[in-house]
Amino acid sequence: MSTKYLGALAGSERLYVNVDYLKPGAKSAKYHSHSKQEEFFLVLKGAGTLRLSGKKLRVKAGDFVAKPGGRGLCHQFINTGRGVLVILDCGTKDAGDRVNYPDEGVVLIKDKRKVMKNGRPLANWTADPNL
Repeated sequence: MSTKYLGALAGSERLYVNVDYLKPGAKSAKYHSHSKQEEFFLVLKGAGTLRLSGKKLRVKAGDFVAKPGGRGLCHQFINTGRGVLVILDCGTKDAGDRVNYPDEGVVLIKDKRKVMKNGRPLANWTADPNL
């Protein structure tokens, strides 16, 4: 997977705007939810699967998904298609956001860059889903 960080390049402070490029078989992120961050996604090209709070939904170019923050909505895109899956990924940058990774039982405290599992610090963990 590769990402263009358009918002950061343009100097955005409260929003992020990314374009994600997923090769066949790649995942956009580890399956996760945010305590505060609101996000939306627009599939620009290709087709794949969106894991959204326990469901697997087919997505294709033109599909739009909004994900309010703080509702425990877990999400992850997986390129189950044959070509590159391109997604416009936008959201808020919220202080105090905690990211829950239920597949692994891990919590990331974003502001502190602290990773916890069962209430204990976890070393050598990565959020990269494609390693």
